[in-house]
Amino acid sequence: MKKITLSEIGLYYGDVEMPKGFEIDREILSKDILSFTLENKQFPFSRSWDMLQTYLREHIKLEYGFTLINQNTIGSIYKTGQNSKSLLQVDPVDLRHSPDYVMLYGVDVGKDSCKVFIEYDDNRRKGRSWEIPLNNNNFVMFPATQRYHITTNTSEQLNFILTTTYEYL
Repeated sequence: MKKITLSEIGLYYGDVEMPKGFEIDREILSKDILSFTLENKQFPFSRSWDMLQTYLREHIKLEYGFTLINQNTIGSIYKTGQNSKSLLQVDPVDLRHSPDYVMLYGVDVGKDSCKVFIEYDDNRRKGRSWEIPLNNNNFVMFPATQRYHITTNTSEQLNFILTTTYEYL
């Protein structure tokens, strides 16, 4: 008897563990998110953003053997008591130009103040979900075909979250 896996939903998550002296300046990323939100322009390039993206792409390539190419980055700010709507990063009528993966990074997030709620189907077991906390310097990456939302911000501070989409090679 043989088995082959035809499909898999991979969820990648954890801390961004940069070498000492090369830490990501999350304050710069917070300012970039604020600027992006207020000015409604393309997300600005910064050294901190580049360090984060390079770390994640290289880590995924080394650990899991596939290559990611950045497509788009946006920043979101959530007030106390605010959550996101249900989000889907792929465009169902334009799959060719849609991203393959989405990554959420906690730039400045109150301790245990929100979670990423990911919806998925497990064959005929429809409507399954997974919740994973999103804290400072944590990331969660999953296929862009999965619906998700950020749960209600339960802290007294603003939550700054960076979202990047990737193409899979």
